[in-house]
Amino acid sequence: MVDLYLGVVRTTFHRLPAKHPQVQRLIGLLDQDLAEKDGELHEFYDQYNKLEGVGEVMVAFVEQQPVACGTFKAWDQTTVEIKRMFTLEAYRRRGIAAQVLQALETWAYSEGYRRAVLETGKQMKAAIRLYSRCGYRPTQNFGPYAGVDESICFEKDLSIDPVI
Repeated sequence: MVDLYLGVVRTTFHRLPAKHPQVQRLIGLLDQDLAEKDGELHEFYDQYNKLEGVGEVMVAFVEQQPVACGTFKAWDQTTVEIKRMFTLEAYRRRGIAAQVLQALETWAYSEGYRRAVLETGKQMKAAIRLYSRCGYRPTQNFGPYAGVDESICFEKDLSIDPVI
């Protein structure tokens, strides 16, 4: 558990099992949001956005209410793929997503991973700004996103200034 203060609002971070009801609620809202934003491509992207293989999810709480989440999956022995990043609309633009991402990076680094990759849609302008501000750099589309024009992939070296 990590406690941070955002203005006068206390934000607490917990790792919860992927099947936890609070995680499932946030992921359900994320899926609804993505279905609207992805349009015709939602079915393609949705197949890669499941929680299979994920034991825990980082969840941000404000006043004991879950407001944001994110997790990662091993991509290879030294790399994780950041997945399922989401913040409730009422809590956006408060730095919570950046803190969830930093918590994920610290967690992954503590487990021996040294690089993170992720994918988002080119139309997801807020996500692109977040990842860029957090030190992620565009990279060649990887895995199932190779050749997908609507995708943009990012990477970050976690061994540079790790936050442990």
